[in-house]
Amino acid sequence: VQLQASGGGLVQAGDSLRLSCAASGLTFSSRALGWFRQAPGKEREGVSCIKISDGSTYSDDSVKDRFTVSNDNAKKTVYLEMNRLKPEDTAVYYCAANFLPHVAHPCMITAARGVWGQGTLVTVSS
Repeated sequence: VQLQASGGGLVQAGDSLRLSCAASGLTFSSRALGWFRQAPGKEREGVSCIKISDGSTYSDDSVKDRFTVSNDNAKKTVYLEMNRLKPEDTAVYYCAANFLPHVAHPCMITAARGVWGQGTLVTVSS
């Protein structure tokens, strides 16, 4: 099982960026896949999550009006579209995936207990 995150970079405040998380070696359709981030000196936090089986999505209040999580089943890839980026969004972004036993299970908690990809750095300058 492998997750490959990509798409990070250096942008200015107000810009947009799309992160990708490509999965391999797993049954994509039965997963919860979450995006997490860790800023320098801070604990890792959940950002957004998607339940692949029914497409339901969840986002932290700090990003829900700016970030959108989506998936492409054919490519086994989940995206995080980030708009109106702020300097406080600067962090290493990680994706994690785990088997979702039932759609009622919490998305981000389930994903966080699964396989993690390497991070991709997003830097937002003011």
